[in-house]
Amino acid sequence: MESINVLLIGSGGREHALAWSLRKSPSIGKLFIAPGNPGTEFLGNNVDLDIRNHDAVLEFVEGNDIGLTVVGPEQPLVDGIVDFLDAHDKVAFGPTADAARLEGSKSFAKEIMEKYNVPTGSFKLFDRHEWSAAEAYIEENESWPMVLKADGLAAGKGVFISKDKEEAKKALEFLQNDPALSAASYRLVIEEFLEGEEVSVFAICDGDTATILMDAQDHKRIGDGDTGLNTGGMGAYAPTPVLDADSLENIRQRIILPMVNAMAEEGIPYKGILYCGLMMTAQGPKVIEFNCRFGDPECQVIMPALETDIIEIMMASVHGKLDYIDIKVDSESFYTCVVLSSEGYPRSYEKGKVIGGIPADSDSLYVFHAGTKKDDDGKLVTNGGRVLNVVSKAATLNDSIQKAYDAISSISFDGMYFRKDIGAKGLKRF
Repeated sequence: MESINVLLIGSGGREHALAWSLRKSPSIGKLFIAPGNPGTEFLGNNVDLDIRNHDAVLEFVEGNDIGLTVVGPEQPLVDGIVDFLDAHDKVAFGPTADAARLEGSKSFAKEIMEKYNVPTGSFKLFDRHEWSAAEAYIEENESWPMVLKADGLAAGKGVFISKDKEEAKKALEFLQNDPALSAASYRLVIEEFLEGEEVSVFAICDGDTATILMDAQDHKRIGDGDTGLNTGGMGAYAPTPVLDADSLENIRQRIILPMVNAMAEEGIPYKGILYCGLMMTAQGPKVIEFNCRFGDPECQVIMPALETDIIEIMMASVHGKLDYIDIKVDSESFYTCVVLSSEGYPRSYEKGKVIGGIPADSDSLYVFHAGTKKDDDGKLVTNGGRVLNVVSKAATLNDSIQKAYDAISSISFDGMYFRKDIGAKGLKRF
């Protein structure tokens, strides 16, 4: 493959990990990251580009001879950036806006799964003007806990697990009245609470078929022991002892391929990453949710494990050629990511705290930036809730975990917080 220039859209830890992987590709020409962060500036050129302005993105793509645009976050995908670039004969990796509704609308995903018999929890849908009916449904419910979800994108903060009627009514009131969730709450999904262990499976799709890249376990809650508020993710490890090769193939055959076929049948071919959030129940794997991009922080443990050229994989996805490549990942190692966050996250937090002690990357240790920036004096400071991602590789899960926490001991910023139990539930299975 000839070298090509790449534009990567996004600014978080996921995008730093993607930039790191893209930079390793023998096919890479110039790499641009919009807007990027202080970590990505060592891998390519950070560019000040309004990614919501599709015309501006197109102008940049044309002006810099971009052969592939890679979209990291979900919002630009839901907003149709891939459709727009494709309409102008530009190559972009990721699903179209219609296909991205699998993440952008939980009700759409549920209805597709129901129609095509993809295993998931039972559910009921309520439009905003039907919320009195939702209240009545909660009042009549006798199976607890139950799950309430805002239909649209809510940055991981629109899901409420309620143990009784009182909690469910409070969640419903919050979804009705919270300004940050108003746009996402135009529909409400109330669904069955699934019992089991949660796991994420990441597949690459080309509209016709799909290949599993890796499985991982995220740690959503802010506190040790999965306590406290939901976050965007406080850490992850991969692969998991929850799934073996047979169970992964079962998931591919029962969930991933049926969804790819369903989307094709609906006239919405799915290309890009399909992130399957699954619950391993007594009846087998069931879908909690689909996402239309790499997870964050799961991407940070998958990219270092990927051995096949990422540009080759992405181009095969775009052009419907996945059957022609052999995707390989490191099957001999474990990868652990621990997120360092600002004090107060996921609620309000201060920015501008000076960061020190970041260790140098090596073959088995990587630090991916998420919420950082350079201040006016050139110092690296905090600029978000999730600040840094410390990722380590080792032959055992225990060693991988220990190596990550050892590296964290040298890093400092005022109010730095991190969970102390990332990967612990995986260790219990060994």
